[in-house]
Amino acid sequence: MQGVILGYRRGSTTQNVNQVLIDFGLENDKKAAEILGKEVIWISPSGKQIKGKIIAVHGKKGVVRAKFTPNLPGQAKSTQVKLV
Repeated sequence: MQGVILGYRRGSTTQNVNQVLIDFGLENDKKAAEILGKEVIWISPSGKQIKGKIIAVHGKKGVVRAKFTPNLPGQAKSTQVKLV
């Protein structure tokens, strides 16, 4: 399953660069809750793989939060990730 990175988790004055929001095209939060705990992989343009884990549902529209180690760079916004 492919997903799109929407951006970092953020508030009005803060930005949490250790968590990113990912949209997999799921209809609601109940469908998104089924993929909690699964791994995701982002592949950089140079071919380096960065692994992450889905940690929480974000809102009611099927968006999830993921934590990557190491953190994703800013160039990862609006790129694809793969659910493992």
